[in-house]
Amino acid sequence: MNSILMQSNLILQYPTWFILICIAVGVAYALGLYFRDRSFGEKSKQLNWGLGTLRFLTVTIICLLLLTPVIKSTTTESEPPIVVLAQDNSESIGRNMSEEAKAKYQQDMEQLEAELSKKYNLKTYSFGEQVRSDIDFTYTDKATDIGGFMQEMYDLYSNQNIGTIIWATDGIYNQGSSPIYAGSKLNTPIFSIALGDTVPKKDLILKKVYNNQIAYLGDKFKVQIDVAAINCGATSTQLTISNGSRTVHSSSVTLANNDFFETIEVTLDASRSGVQKYTVSLSSVSGEATKANNTRDFYIDVLDARQKILLLAESPHPDMAAFKKTIAINKNYEVAIEYAADFKGNLAEYDFVLLHQLPSRRNSIVEVMATIRNKRIPHLFVVGTQTDLPNLSQLQGVLQLTTRGNQTNDTKATLATNFSLFTLDEKVKEIVPNFPPLTTPFADFKAKVDASTLLMQRIGSINTEYPLLVLGEEQGVKKGVLAGEGIWKWRIYDYVQNKSFDRFDELFGKVIQYLGTKEDKRKFRAFVGNTIYNENETISIDAELYNSNYERINTPEANITIRDDKGKSFPYTFNKTENAYGLTINGLPEGSYQYEAKTNFGGKELKSGGAFAVKSIQLEVFESTADHQLLHLISSGNGGQVVYADQVNQLAEMIDAKGFVKPVLYDTIKTRSLIHLKWIFFLLLGLLTLEWFLRRYFGSY
Repeated sequence: MNSILMQSNLILQYPTWFILICIAVGVAYALGLYFRDRSFGEKSKQLNWGLGTLRFLTVTIICLLLLTPVIKSTTTESEPPIVVLAQDNSESIGRNMSEEAKAKYQQDMEQLEAELSKKYNLKTYSFGEQVRSDIDFTYTDKATDIGGFMQEMYDLYSNQNIGTIIWATDGIYNQGSSPIYAGSKLNTPIFSIALGDTVPKKDLILKKVYNNQIAYLGDKFKVQIDVAAINCGATSTQLTISNGSRTVHSSSVTLANNDFFETIEVTLDASRSGVQKYTVSLSSVSGEATKANNTRDFYIDVLDARQKILLLAESPHPDMAAFKKTIAINKNYEVAIEYAADFKGNLAEYDFVLLHQLPSRRNSIVEVMATIRNKRIPHLFVVGTQTDLPNLSQLQGVLQLTTRGNQTNDTKATLATNFSLFTLDEKVKEIVPNFPPLTTPFADFKAKVDASTLLMQRIGSINTEYPLLVLGEEQGVKKGVLAGEGIWKWRIYDYVQNKSFDRFDELFGKVIQYLGTKEDKRKFRAFVGNTIYNENETISIDAELYNSNYERINTPEANITIRDDKGKSFPYTFNKTENAYGLTINGLPEGSYQYEAKTNFGGKELKSGGAFAVKSIQLEVFESTADHQLLHLISSGNGGQVVYADQVNQLAEMIDAKGFVKPVLYDTIKTRSLIHLKWIFFLLLGLLTLEWFLRRYFGSY
């Protein structure tokens, strides 16, 4: 701010005529003291006048100070107006200008910046993906958020003396909200420098590709493709989708008119696991302005989450069909039925095993249970009339069975009140007590202390303390026991009552899901925040190391090597956080990446790996026609105007001619009591000292 004027006024707290009283008091005091004083002999007359004057001034000033006078000072300051000069730094600006045109335009903008900074408080910005201070002429931003720029200006300057905003852009925005509303809030003139070409060129555009980020191996997924064409009527193009070197889809698209748009839906197979890159492309047409917008890449993380489930039975039983149908509903489960006497497969290949009426008196399944224990495979026992109960009690540690004969009971189910491993829908809870009875052995049942009981036994009209379905974990392996056979009747009952198997499927689907879910017991784990990143995003990779007590530590160094799809390696060292490891990476080019993290702990090398992909941002290549209508709409609505690149050197004069860029005057008022002025004190001290000195010098004291 520049100071223009300072004014000061003396203000009394009492009426002005009180000054006369102060003067009268001073006169009276001086006359009373010196009018008839003859202490100075022959010099008394002249000296009395001088001493009386000093005393008069002293007393009058003291009386005036009793009136509490204050000094009011007003300072008028001038604040020059703020002028904002902003440049769109997105790729679409540079793509539509030759190198000579860029150099000339940059020179004109720098000259405009110099002229404006002489007169105004100039603020310069670049915008594209985000708003940044200072003007940048590199034109490298992958997206344009005009609405974000307008909102930023509103947040920064809505309560300040902003004279005008000058922004240079082509009006193309592909990120954020519409800038029209944000621009109208600014309430300040906006000058738009219109860049780019508004004449539509012959162009085939692959505008957008919509796809899920995740698919499961073996599933099908849909891809929605928006195809547009300008001035390409009466021609056709070939739409191709490829996964690496494989072409997974190809079809012809007829461009019926010059203003063409069509949404095409394609269904693809997720036949490969991992992060998969797909390329959608349109064959070019003759005379096309640019081919850069004929291709788009997208990535899908194909998860191989399938689990192989084995239903191993003593003999054929309708329960097996009921279990298989329930399990097969989940596409991530692959289920097979085998019989203990004939099973020759590799049990280690399975993620979960259901043992129906096993062990039996005929099949002790010693080898099966040895493999289950060694490979730590989750499993569920289903007790039937053929089950060897004493052997079963020894093979699992969640339910103790003590047989009391060869008889059986017809047992209905009730829900346990304190079960908390997972939740069931209220409709399931309502139907469970109404299910038909199962066949259970005549025995004593007791759940182990650390087991969880889901269903209890109701025999006849008596709710017993015997568990019917128990789930638990023993030495890190999940297992369960269903102490009865005949659940096929439950599934039929559900359909008869509700015309669906939903309630039965949820009950046993959640049991299988709980038992089949494996906990990650690895001592060293590395994982990415996302599996798919944009090329302008920061990639974050974290790692955790656990000791034998599964306490998280980060004592040793940890390294990671990232490899792209061309085999190039990028080695990094993890940063240590509070008790883990972290790494952030910027600037990886578009492509698929594999990573492997390593550390040494307890004399062993521990490894953990994974994959992610970086996809390019192609927003700026899919719109080549400038939108100057948007610029006219914003500028006219805010009292400004639109100029073109060859008029940049005239902008400073145009702004002056408009006359709306004016400084603001601020008045600062300060008040100060006169009694606080030090010179008043020294004035009074000087008057009294001089009077004392004269009286002493001339012999009065």
